[in-house]
Amino acid sequence: MKINSKLPDVGTNIFSEMSGLARQYEAINLAQGFPNFNPPQGLIDYVQKALSGNFHQYAPMNGTLELRNAISIMIQNTNEVDADLQNQICVTSGASQALSTAIQAFVHPGDEVICIEPCYDLYRPSIELNQGIYKAVVTEGPDFDMDWEKLKDTITDKTRMIIVNTPSNPTGKVWTEAEWDKLNHITKNNNIIILSDEVYQHLVFDDKRHVSVLEHSELKQRAIATFSFGKTFHCTGWKIGYCIAPTNLMSEFKKAHQFNVFSVPHFLQIGIANYLSDPDTYQGLGKFYQEKRDLFEQLMADTKFTALPSQGSFFQLYDHHELDQSHDKDLAIQLTKEQGVTTIPISSFYSQPPKKQYLRFCFAKTEDVLEKAADLLRDF
Repeated sequence: MKINSKLPDVGTNIFSEMSGLARQYEAINLAQGFPNFNPPQGLIDYVQKALSGNFHQYAPMNGTLELRNAISIMIQNTNEVDADLQNQICVTSGASQALSTAIQAFVHPGDEVICIEPCYDLYRPSIELNQGIYKAVVTEGPDFDMDWEKLKDTITDKTRMIIVNTPSNPTGKVWTEAEWDKLNHITKNNNIIILSDEVYQHLVFDDKRHVSVLEHSELKQRAIATFSFGKTFHCTGWKIGYCIAPTNLMSEFKKAHQFNVFSVPHFLQIGIANYLSDPDTYQGLGKFYQEKRDLFEQLMADTKFTALPSQGSFFQLYDHHELDQSHDKDLAIQLTKEQGVTTIPISSFYSQPPKKQYLRFCFAKTEDVLEKAADLLRDF
């Protein structure tokens, strides 16, 4: 059979590749973005209680009323944003499904979608599967600041969507109100949807605050924001998230959503809704992960790797050029095979790798794992 691939240039993604190497060489996996510890016991208890109840059939297509109500309260508590329970919130099978569905719902053949590189590797394949045209605006370390003139020059009359990720994977950069204002100024007279990937919304450090696109009075009228309970509560394998959008955009989103997954496991929604009734369950997460970031940075201070600032997320970039001028992927493979520590090369988050490359480390691990990884890297 002859197959005309829709993604002819796509193979195994870098996360699967490096995690596979980690298993093969029994290395410490600081590559893929998942914690090595369980979700909070209180959340597990609520989910187990729901599993023992009568929540085994399909949930409502856009999510249970209980969870949508809990999401509405949480967003109001953290961002002072109101969302209509019936028309502006949809529970999804993880943020990845929310992102893919948003692209599917709004990107037509020939539409251009602008992504800010380095960026999560899901964006481009989702755009190309829908026959959209991927366009990149490149930022580079150590600051990864936006070149607003470059963004302005990249926008054409075919631009349909701009994807923003804050806090950023892989850079840890957090957008400010001023940056949202600049984006609004550039796009306000164009028919452009803002797709905002905010999965690390609660994981912000150093007294900074996550500023959602939903807080911007003008942008929120043409924005879809996506979130992840998996990232928030250390349960990435549960694959449950949600998105918020104005009614007109959400109406189109749900048309696609209902034919992708229709609904998300009922008992998970009930368990999470009950757990969210206490705001302390999500309001202290920034401090929890900042302690891990600070510990790992302290442990890595005795190595030849130099930390770049991480304002949020599970991740921190490290400069390796004092130690090794190799291509970052070659070095990541070498570290896995020879030192027993696996990372992700930042070049994988670019269409064309920049001259200055870094390694991305996931610090969402227990202290003993971070200590052992740093010990192994100290000898390199």
